[in-house]
Amino acid sequence: MTTKQKPIQGKAFVLGKNIDTDQIIPAAHLVYSLSDPEERKLYGKYALSGVPAAESGLPQGNIPLTNEDATKSDFSIIVASDNFGCGSSREHAPACLEIAGIKAIVSPSYARIFYRNSVDGGFLTPYESVEDLSTKIHTGDELEIDPEASALINHTQNKTYELKPLGSVAEIVHAGGIFAYARATGMVPK
Repeated sequence: MTTKQKPIQGKAFVLGKNIDTDQIIPAAHLVYSLSDPEERKLYGKYALSGVPAAESGLPQGNIPLTNEDATKSDFSIIVASDNFGCGSSREHAPACLEIAGIKAIVSPSYARIFYRNSVDGGFLTPYESVEDLSTKIHTGDELEIDPEASALINHTQNKTYELKPLGSVAEIVHAGGIFAYARATGMVPK
């Protein structure tokens, strides 16, 4: 089941290192149902609301992921430093980022459970960068991820950076998660 992956385009939202799942979605906001359409939107509203500016997790100027009462972000690609998604194993972390409109994350390294939750749930694509791009890309830069070339293109700065190939992870995310992939490939009955 090989399908051509489409490029991902959008504005960058740059974060520091060691962004943990409590910062991505604070425990106080885990009370909403992911299956209720109205409550589900609140995960987008509170995505990354636990990142304190003092720890330099937020982009320069303390720009929030979503504005005031919005549930969708103007940003669609997170560029972070090392160890993105560390902390607890909550599946709500990649889900809330997807609900907020994030399509991909680019980081040199991830907490293993966050990476697997992102892929298995089909929430968003976790790309691994060859180098730490969090100091080279700025929040608001217009980016394009070319999965076929394993490259991130910064159209604002006219620069291209190498990404590690996704391999079989791409098929799982593209299918919509591990269970959808298993059904599509005949591993489990439809």
